[in-house]
Amino acid sequence: MDSVKISEVKSEAKTAGLQFFEGRVQAGFPSPAQGEYAESIDLNRALISNPAATFCARVIGNSMVDAGINEGDLLIIDRSLTPHDGSIAVVFIDGDFTVKRLSVRDDGIYLTPANATYPEIKVGEDANFQVWGVVSHIIKRV
Repeated sequence: MDSVKISEVKSEAKTAGLQFFEGRVQAGFPSPAQGEYAESIDLNRALISNPAATFCARVIGNSMVDAGINEGDLLIIDRSLTPHDGSIAVVFIDGDFTVKRLSVRDDGIYLTPANATYPEIKVGEDANFQVWGVVSHIIKRV
């Protein structure tokens, strides 16, 4: 089972603004930048709506690659969001943390990978199971 490394977001940490391009960046034909730089952007404020309930996790493994989540990606996970059918969540199950899509069915809850080489995991009635939080953002290294 793939796992994640858990670390908290430090809300009291000093923030440094990054230069921010206010316009949109074309993914098709290039468009000239027209001096649309704002002073800065604070990624903590842009990506984290509830710092007290938010933590980060580094992905280990490749069970979620078809959902765009790759090994080494940094997940921002918000514990204040309500998980629902289809949510991508970090869960604790039987002693391990993992990231999977939640699938709620008539016969129970399933943890569904986004990689056809991995099986679904049915959460048994006697499983030690807890949803730790819902993935709100994925940060990738290029």
